[in-house]
Amino acid sequence: MIRILLADDHNVVRKGLRGILEDYDGWHVCGEAANGREAVELALLLKPDIIVMDLAMPEMNGIEATKEVKKLLPKTEVVILTMHDSEELIYAAFQAGAKGFILKSNDELELVRAIREITAQRYPTPSPSRATLFEM
Repeated sequence: MIRILLADDHNVVRKGLRGILEDYDGWHVCGEAANGREAVELALLLKPDIIVMDLAMPEMNGIEATKEVKKLLPKTEVVILTMHDSEELIYAAFQAGAKGFILKSNDELELVRAIREITAQRYPTPSPSRATLFEM
């Protein structure tokens, strides 16, 4: 089960994301935050695998919240979902510890693909000795 926390200051966006993401087997939206500070607090409480985080939120923006989450919960991954298309913001998001940066104008499958790729990277690859067994 992949546990996902949604952080966006727009209720309709969170509800839409919940509807999209919970259509996938094994994915569960475990919580919703309306601002960055709440996102950090809920992350500590719920310990999600993934946080889908907006950049522009009240009380604490998505970059600050991402830094806090990564400091407190290094195994929790963050995907930024924003309307702001800026190389500076992309750089800042990745510097803060985000694993993905998706524009809200993109197709929903971009977000799904990002979550799948990030969660797939969590599994260890076979050791070199086991890898050679598969090649034989």
